[in-house]
Amino acid sequence: MKRALGLLLCALLALALGAASLSFAAGTTKRYTARKDVHEFISQMVDRHGFVKEELRQVFKRARFKPEIITAITPPSTPRAKSWSAYRALFLTPERIEAGVEFREQQREALAHAAELYGVPEEIIVGIIGVETVYGRNTGSYRIIDALTTLAFDYPPRAEFFRGELENYLIYARSADIDILAMKGSYAGAIGIPQFMPSSYLRYAVDLDGDGKQDLSNSFPDAIGSVANYLKEHGWKTGQPVAFPAQVRGQRYRELVEAGIKPATRYGDLAGLGVSANGNTGAEALCALIELATPDEASEYLVAFNNFYVLTRYNRSSMYATAVLELAQAVKAAAQAK
Repeated sequence: MKRALGLLLCALLALALGAASLSFAAGTTKRYTARKDVHEFISQMVDRHGFVKEELRQVFKRARFKPEIITAITPPSTPRAKSWSAYRALFLTPERIEAGVEFREQQREALAHAAELYGVPEEIIVGIIGVETVYGRNTGSYRIIDALTTLAFDYPPRAEFFRGELENYLIYARSADIDILAMKGSYAGAIGIPQFMPSSYLRYAVDLDGDGKQDLSNSFPDAIGSVANYLKEHGWKTGQPVAFPAQVRGQRYRELVEAGIKPATRYGDLAGLGVSANGNTGAEALCALIELATPDEASEYLVAFNNFYVLTRYNRSSMYATAVLELAQAVKAAAQAK
């Protein structure tokens, strides 16, 4: 009898826990419509952009809180030392290089068109798309509405930024007449083949294939043209160098490393600061010295010019820009060797 009663109590407890779990799961889909900050955001969208309040309420009723996104975006409490060697190994793989060669061949007309229109070399466009999504293969699996709503209202360190991106996403979805709830992307809300945030989508996306819409999720030509347009609008200079490998000596070069990635030193002054570069350009060209550090190994160095700095506007990391540049060069060399 006692055993039967115990089993009954366990069953009731399991049912209660299951009900609580279902309640929480339901709450993750409905919680946003009960929040004051969401109501205020909806009112702002109505006042600023003419959205219909009830339509936005229905959107946020269906938006889901994603705790794994908060986990993914939160910096670790004890960050590991950055490693250029490990970072490079993520992107300079034989598989990614071969995929780049294939992509370059398949999209040669669009790449040539974009290079002519915007003055950005084909290989640089190929490098960015390769690093971002392996040529459209990894564009993200989160619903954009879930990612941006989660970050806009449940990630205080960058809530203002992500509310702006959520605002831009809703504007974009309305103008493009797409299903707000259907579009997928990265956990940070980046969209499509080139991983544009919604603000960049609105500003820099172009219709390179001429079908009357800017589609960065399904049109490789549009993605290619948009990457080139983004770089041009951020100051890409046609025909100018990106970066040269460099060697250092003494200690004065540390001044350049610590000065940051924005070019501010005359190329002609590098020798006096203990830096020599494997490349030629005018003495008046402004440059920066980039250190690519790997724990327990000697650092690598680059003399970087304006176009390298432009690459860091796509992703604000000198390792990212270097990976793009090296992948671009590797794909170009492999394609020419065929």
